Amino acid sequence: MQFVDYVKIFVKAGDGGKGCVSFRREKFVPRGGPDGGDGGRGGHVIIKATEKLNTLIDLKYHCEYRAKKGQHGMGRKMHGKNGEDLIIPVPVGTIIKDVETGKVLADLDKDEMNIIIAHGGRGGLGNSHFATPVKQAPRYAQPGEQGEEKWIILELKLLADVGLIGLPNAGKSTLLSAISSARPKIADYPFTTMRPVLGVVKYNDFRSFVVADIPGLIEGAHRGAGLGSQFLRHVERTSILLHLIDISETAEGDPIENYLKINKELELYSRELLKKPQVVVGTKSDIAGNSEKLDRLIAYCKNKEKDFFIVSAVTGKGLKELIAFLSLKVEEKIVY
Repeated sequence: MQFVDYVKIFVKAGDGGKGCVSFRREKFVPRGGPDGGDGGRGGHVIIKATEKLNTLIDLKYHCEYRAKKGQHGMGRKMHGKNGEDLIIPVPVGTIIKDVETGKVLADLDKDEMNIIIAHGGRGGLGNSHFATPVKQAPRYAQPGEQGEEKWIILELKLLADVGLIGLPNAGKSTLLSAISSARPKIADYPFTTMRPVLGVVKYNDFRSFVVADIPGLIEGAHRGAGLGSQFLRHVERTSILLHLIDISETAEGDPIENYLKINKELELYSRELLKKPQVVVGTKSDIAGNSEKLDRLIAYCKNKEKDFFIVSAVTGKGLKELIAFLSLKVEEKIVY
């Protein structure tokens, strides 16, 4: 299934029904008086979060949603039927924004959470409401109110405990496949991961945590370079960031510079990201690397009081220790 995490849609609530102009016409009741009923309320447009969905793909190709109108009032003071509400299901973690103002209208981060995004119009009053001792036969009624309408943006931010970040080809997808049952695409070229992938890591018989593989970041990601601007939003939901750095002999650049480069992109996107706990992981340790660069990276992390692990997703080196450490961190505090 195609992963879609950003859509813009138009929503229109139902208009209210018209009030009725009617008079009693019964045998032996020559002046029965007004008995026009009220119009029904227009249907609301409701957006509801559900754990059964994990993408906004269904909304990408259907961008206009209209709720039903309210039924008009009828004689004998019969109330028109309310318009049926329109419920739009979205994945848990969806943020709703107003297109014109950019204001966040709702953050649906729990299953079954919902919001009335467009209220249906109120039904008009029938002429029975306007009878007075002076005017006993009013020949007018209220029209129904129009339902709300607006353009909104839906942004999906994945809910995960741990987010994998790093340069392209840092080994994120390989690590995720080694510690979970997820099977992301793995290849020896940059930007193999074209969409976020979630994996569940089990660390004992009854407990687990969720890891998100975020597509590789490059310099300028916060401005739209590479794939960063599309997926940096998913990092905001994670509790812990796992910063992967290639320490093999095939790695390009200095590991400390690569580390600082990614953190700079996180800061430029949102300063809040740097406040998240960050664990540094040296990957591809099965491939002989430059020991001098590795020693400097270890010394740097120690000086900055950053937790540091050396792993190999191919041989399994260091994976058990890393999983045990992450499980303790996740249990301490989970904040999305």
